[in-house]
Amino acid sequence: MSRIYDISVPIRSGGLVYPGNPEIDITLQQAVAKGASANVSTIRFGSHTGTHADAARHFFDDGQPVDKIPLERLIGPARLVSFSDDVRSVGAGELRKHKLNGHKRVLLRTRNSALLSRNDFVRDYTYLAPDGAQYLVDQGVELVGIDYLSIEQFHSGHHRTHRTLLERSVVIVEGLDLSAPPSGEYHFICLPLRIEGCDGAPARAVLIA
Repeated sequence: MSRIYDISVPIRSGGLVYPGNPEIDITLQQAVAKGASANVSTIRFGSHTGTHADAARHFFDDGQPVDKIPLERLIGPARLVSFSDDVRSVGAGELRKHKLNGHKRVLLRTRNSALLSRNDFVRDYTYLAPDGAQYLVDQGVELVGIDYLSIEQFHSGHHRTHRTLLERSVVIVEGLDLSAPPSGEYHFICLPLRIEGCDGAPARAVLIA
């Protein structure tokens, strides 16, 4: 029997968001308890809430929007690699220690997975360094995922990690909960909401062993 790991995080009112992004608010617009025939919620949050995909349009006005990301990039074999808690920046040197040649989808598990359940945003999360991003591009990677709300160093100023990946239409998936699945090879499915023309969208993501 296959095992399915749900590696997406729940979206809830007041949940964790990247500083400066819209807060999450989910409220009942119609409620059975108040006499309505059904429960209907009003949902407000940003395009980069929770587990989400970054499209090229996130940093480039003429870039590919999230609804135009080819499904074959979002579904298929993936390699999950783990880094010890003392790794705070995943660069080319760290990535070379893993056999990534030929892998189109690479997921990075770091100390961040333990931080996702905290209510406060942790600014010194582990990130993918610009030279690490370039290394993945050079390896032909088409999708890279990480276990916090940004793949970039907090307030980097240069955004080189995002730009290096997105200018080559490498899909970035952020906010993955990778605490449960061990390192290895999986079938990966990540389906961001089909929001027309948008820079990104929340997604449900799973790994199938």
